[in-house]
Amino acid sequence: MTKDTDKELTGDTSDIWKNHVSVPDTPKGFTVRTTYPTNPDGADVMLERWEAGTEEPPHSHPGDDMTIVVEGKMSIQFFTQSDKGLVADGEQLILNTGDTGYIKAGRIHDAKYIDECKLVYVHDKAFGFIAES
Repeated sequence: MTKDTDKELTGDTSDIWKNHVSVPDTPKGFTVRTTYPTNPDGADVMLERWEAGTEEPPHSHPGDDMTIVVEGKMSIQFFTQSDKGLVADGEQLILNTGDTGYIKAGRIHDAKYIDECKLVYVHDKAFGFIAES
């Protein structure tokens, strides 16, 4: 079992926002993180579309991830593994248009798309999907 502080991830604590670099001849204050795998410290970025009513089964990812809901409404349920299988961990999280959600590497969760969704999905380094049961 992890501590609650291990489960909380924000823009200040996520690896998504690390390893940015400055680019010559760009405005002061601008840094960028290029897409993995051309940069071994990069991020995998996807623009996703999901039909209303679709869902992803419980799974985890090998790196931190960030989802920005550009349009739509979705829910995420976190789980922990017990001797009886997966057990819901906390209340369901609802993300609406404009919301951003962060999930720590290895944290088991599902995703349900309540409305048609357009998402910007960012994964620390190479994307991975690990089915959990």
